[in-house]
Order: sequence, then structure tokens, then C-alpha cells
Amino acid sequence: MNRTREERHIIKRIIVRGVLVLDTPTCLGNGDAEGATDMMLLLDSISHNPLLTGSSIAGALRNYLHEYQCDYTKSESRDNIAAKLFGDLFAYKDERNKNEAEKIALREKDTQSPLIIHDAIGSTIHNVEIRDGVKIDGATGTASDKAKYDLELLPAGTKFPLNFELLIEKDKDKDKDENELKQALALALEGLKNGEIAIGMKKRRGFGRCHVDEWQVWEFDLTKHSDLIAWLTFERPWGKPYATKLPSDKLLSNTHLQKLKVDKPDKRDRLFITAKFQLASPLLIRSGQDLIQHKCSPDVVHLHSYRKDKPEPVVSGTSLAGVLWHRAERIVNTLDKNLQIVYDLFGFVKEESKQAKASRLVIHESLIENTVDIVQSRIAIDRFTGGAYNGALFQEQPVFSISKKEDSQKINKVKGKLKKSSNTSSNTAHIKLELELRQPKEYEIGLLLLLLKDLWTGDLPIGGTSSIGRGRLQGVEATIVWQQHKWVISEENRKLLISNQDKDEMEEFVKKFLEQAP
Repeated sequence: MNRTREERHIIKRIIVRGVLVLDTPTCLGNGDAEGATDMMLLLDSISHNPLLTGSSIAGALRNYLHEYQCDYTKSESRDNIAAKLFGDLFAYKDERNKNEAEKIALREKDTQSPLIIHDAIGSTIHNVEIRDGVKIDGATGTASDKAKYDLELLPAGTKFPLNFELLIEKDKDKDKDENELKQALALALEGLKNGEIAIGMKKRRGFGRCHVDEWQVWEFDLTKHSDLIAWLTFERPWGKPYATKLPSDKLLSNTHLQKLKVDKPDKRDRLFITAKFQLASPLLIRSGQDLIQHKCSPDVVHLHSYRKDKPEPVVSGTSLAGVLWHRAERIVNTLDKNLQIVYDLFGFVKEESKQAKASRLVIHESLIENTVDIVQSRIAIDRFTGGAYNGALFQEQPVFSISKKEDSQKINKVKGKLKKSSNTSSNTAHIKLELELRQPKEYEIGLLLLLLKDLWTGDLPIGGTSSIGRGRLQGVEATIVWQQHKWVISEENRKLLISNQDKDEMEEFVKKFLEQAP
């Protein structure tokens, strides 16, 4: 089949630049099977700085636009704004039943992406985080055999200079086509600016969250001699964050952007749960990497992650997901329900049948605030003799809660005397957990409310060594938002504060879980 080559007649170029800043650790793997860890970071071969490929950026933006326009249920089609901005796919799901002649005719109309996205070389990284994980056997509550893995992560604060160039072609309906492309790109850039787009692996477990503070936009009309010369002489140091020449244009004005959001509303159906908790007992989530420099490090330390080049204690999304998953299994089994509801929420991988499904529940990584690290010594006891095992002394360093009112002198006293938790202010929140459920069903919301209740009352501990009382939380405040509804739960002086209307509506979700869940 002979195809005539049609060259694109470009009449306008729009250059957009910005700096992408990582808000949480991010895994940009190189795909190599051999290395010090199971997933090594992708590095530039010359500078050895982290590399964010243009294809990764394009994939994240395209997926965001598709979900924004079509929700999570529909497959992409040729009419989507994502296809117009990023080009056509090799095949579309709604075209599978067409005959071969019709498919060939459609493919001849395939368009190339008018958006050029350059690879981004990140800032120099001084500290690489190592996260290890393990699959837990739900029946025994212990680690599965040969199911441990570790990842290399870029720390939060790593920066990538982003560079886009939008090409506008000469066309019969030029104004309409140009406006559609500008609107699609504006929506994608707004998503990056608002931190709604994540990159890399395990995005639904809190990794890869990022944002862009501001965008620089230059528009060149190549039909004008002055703009053509300006584009040819435009400085292109793609490795630098911003150009020295100040931008002269905006992709869309604030007024047009607001109007665009009204004309093309967000179609995504999402439930948001934001809950604040106190630490009712010490918390220990084991870390395979000690980010805090000690003269004599303890045997086990709590998980820390870099924030503004400083290690801070965190609750990882993977740890919280595992806790919620297994408690959800217990609830479903107790009520004699089908475990498929759990798999629909948390995803699954069936190695035998080569089937897999991504989690619809997004669990973000959370910082732990107002805490202090204290080293505790423990020893293994011989159950037969009742005496201590020889050489079985070990040290652990969990995090303990402190009050906002305490100064550094009191904190030092806490470290010396191991006394603090009894004086903790009732209004001090230490952990803010954020959950997002996509395409929620009412009975699934009921299950999430039961999980929230168990966390709130301290019945569901998180982290390790829960058998000796660690990892208990106490609820402070929770906000649940779905569509146009908002429910608020709070606690003061050990009393639960909730309106009767909110109480009845949330109770209805739990009833639907009991009655309608498969």
C-alpha cells in the first residue's frame, strides 16, 4: 500500500517551561534485572543525574486528560481531547469489531502528536532512599516466603526542568483546532500545577506525587518575520529550569481557564477521606535504611523519608494499604461475603492465570508530626527456663507522641525518662491519613467506614510489634467528601461529635454493605 507523505505546515509554536518538584519519594526505574536492588533508578548516562523521560511525562498527562474527560470506566476513542493532543493509539477498543478494510481506512487518518515533550534531567541527588517491602500471608499474618523486594527512590524535593513545545498546523478550521489543543494542554498543565498527576511506580500507594509552581509560556506566530527570528534565536538550554528571557504570553487567561472548567467539567467520580489521628501508643514501621546518623544505631529504626533534605518519620502508603487490606478481608470473611469486594478495592495479581488489576483505592504517604524518637532495649526470653537468651539483647527505636506545647527541654527529658504520652494534648494531631476511592459504590463506602472506625478506636494497629501494644491510633477529626456531600466527624474530651443527619447517612452506607455487598 502506497502512502503519500504529507508534510505538516506549522504556522505557530508555543513553548512552555516549568520546574517539576517531587512531593513524595518517586521510583523511576531503569528496568534492569541486575543491580543492588530489585529496581534501580534510571540515570542519565552522562551527568548521572536522575532521568525523567518524555514518554513517561506524556503517558501521565494523557491518562489524566482521558480520566478527566471520560471518568475511569470508558476506554479512549479518537474523539477524546487526549487523542488530539497526544496523537492516535495503534488500536482503539471501540474499533475491534470493524472489518480489516475499515480499520485500514481509519489508520490512514491517524494523527501525530502536536506536542513535543523533552526528556528532563533532574537535580543532583545527594541521598537515595531505599524502601523494602514484603507480601504478608493473610492466613498467618506473617511474611510470605521469597516475597521480599526493595526499591530505589528519588527523595522528595528533587527537581526536573520540564519543556514542552506545541505545534499549531495550518488547517481549514484553524481557530477551532488551535483552541482545542490549547485547552487540552491547559487542563494537563493545571493538573500538574495542582499536584493531581503522579509519576513513576506505585502511584496509588503514595509514591510519585509532584507539582509545578508556575509555568512560563512563549507563543511564536511563524507567519510573522519577527516571531520567526525570535523562535530561531530563542535560547534552548533544556537542562536549566527557566529561560532568562521573560515569557510574554499565557496559554489561557485565568478567566478562560475557569470558563473551560465549566464547559468541560471533571467527570471523575471520587470519594475522599481525610482523617487526623493521635498516636495512642509508640509506632514502629521497620526501615531497611537508617537515614538518621547515629554514633551507635539501634537494631531496628522507624521508617523515615526526606522532606526538605531532612529525614522525617512517615507512615508509608504500602504499610497502611496492607493493614487495611487484611482487616477488610477479616470483615468480609466474618460476614460471609465474597472476597471479590476486597480485590476490587485493593487490586490483585494472579500469577497462575497471569491476571492483574490495579487498586481503585489510592493511599497517600503521611508525615508523622510532633513526635520524638526513643531507643528501647528488649531481650528474648527462653520459654522453657524463663531466663534470657544468651546474646538476644536488641534495641528498637519507635516514635513517641509529644504535645505541641512542649519545648525542646521537655523533649530532652522525654528522651531521658521515657515519660510523655500521658501529657499529650487532646487536640494534637500527629498523623493525617488521606484516602481516595475511585468509582465508589455505596456498599464499598460502607466497608471503608468500618475500616475508619477500627483505626479511630485503636482496634486496628499499624506498623510492627503490635502484639506489645504499639501502633494504636486515636481519632481526632475525619472529613469525608463524595460528589456534593460532605460528612465531618470529630472527637473532644473522649466524646464523638457528629450531626444526627451525618450519622444517619453514614449508617445507611454500612447497611448497604451488609445488604448489597456480593
